[in-house]
Amino acid sequence: MELPWLNSLVERWLKQSETGRQPHAVLLAGPPGVGKRAAAAWMVRSKLGIAEVGERPAWPFEQPQHADLRWLTRPEDKQSIVIDQVRELVADLALTSYEGKGKAAVIDPANEMNANAANSLLKTLEEPPGDALLILVADRTGTLPATVLSRCQRINVSPPAEAEGLAWLDEIRPGTAWFEPLRQAGLAPLAALRAAELADITAGLARDFAAVGEGSNSPVDVAEAWSKNDSGYVLEWLAREVTALARVAVAGRKAGAGQAPSESVLSRIDTRKLFCYLDNINRLRGQQPGSFNVRLALEGLLIDWATGLAGVGAGEVPSVADAGRTERHR
Repeated sequence: MELPWLNSLVERWLKQSETGRQPHAVLLAGPPGVGKRAAAAWMVRSKLGIAEVGERPAWPFEQPQHADLRWLTRPEDKQSIVIDQVRELVADLALTSYEGKGKAAVIDPANEMNANAANSLLKTLEEPPGDALLILVADRTGTLPATVLSRCQRINVSPPAEAEGLAWLDEIRPGTAWFEPLRQAGLAPLAALRAAELADITAGLARDFAAVGEGSNSPVDVAEAWSKNDSGYVLEWLAREVTALARVAVAGRKAGAGQAPSESVLSRIDTRKLFCYLDNINRLRGQQPGSFNVRLALEGLLIDWATGLAGVGAGEVPSVADAGRTERHR
């Protein structure tokens, strides 16, 4: 099924192709679940002449298979994309195209390259060999070196408006209550599909977090339970929850009847510390998988929450809009 919120990206790309101004190095940046990989697949299919007439980025997404395409990902036994992978990719791009349409490569996600790998890519980004297209896909750009960012044409892929996202999801699975999963996913429709599949886990996270804040559950026990889930999903959910609470705190709403249990915890928390807490969560999200002990990290976060963020440093209070931007751009 097509992803209509990517139509403007498609039209710009086709126009650049028609006028001969298509870039050789592209960074597709945006939050998880907005269709960046579907866009990358469509772009390389168009480049290599294997896209059907009128084809658009679509879901479910599949990696194209072609002799002139390399799709580079992090090996399962590694914590990052390493320099040897990039060197092999660069050497492959320098070879003659098998079918005469040029070469294409996707690095997914580029934010998982280690420093040496990123540095080894710089010359190729600046001057790709022959008629090559190199696409970097990044869920977060904060860990990418400025030298990489400056050598790519950045294309920001944003979630659609809420109404458009809901309409698309209703076509995928009619009759499903999509509002809450879409909200949990930051309006990213593909992430909302996953959120719906993980609804029971999400509900458990919310109950546990509220119970820890109220002192009715042990942060150590909760951390042990949470560590059995996908750490990326847990930290993503926690960041969204704290961002929502930060908005409530800055807006000056008072916890009371009918509000979420976690909101009542705000009455004993310094609002400035809430933003520091969010920064701590997002720093963990920015680290490479396997580079930290998930259970101990979650223990630390939940103990902080149980103590009303007593041990968390305080800084300036951003605006409500800043709270949203902090979460979206991490």
